[in-house]
Amino acid sequence: MPQLNPSPWLFYLFLAWLILTFLAPSKILGHTNLNEPNPKGTKTTNFTWTWPWQ
Repeated sequence: MPQLNPSPWLFYLFLAWLILTFLAPSKILGHTNLNEPNPKGTKTTNFTWTWPWQ
C-alpha cells in the first residue's frame, strides 16, 4: 500500500510544520500592534453630571 510508505509525504509534512512554526508567527505578530495608543495626547476631564431634576 503506498499510504504506508512515508518517503513521499513525510518530507513535505516536516517542511509545512517548519514553515508554520517559524515563518508564520513572525508574519502574524508583525501585524498585531499597528496603532499604538498615545498616552501623551489623551485628556482627562473631571466631568460632573448636572441632572435637571436634582
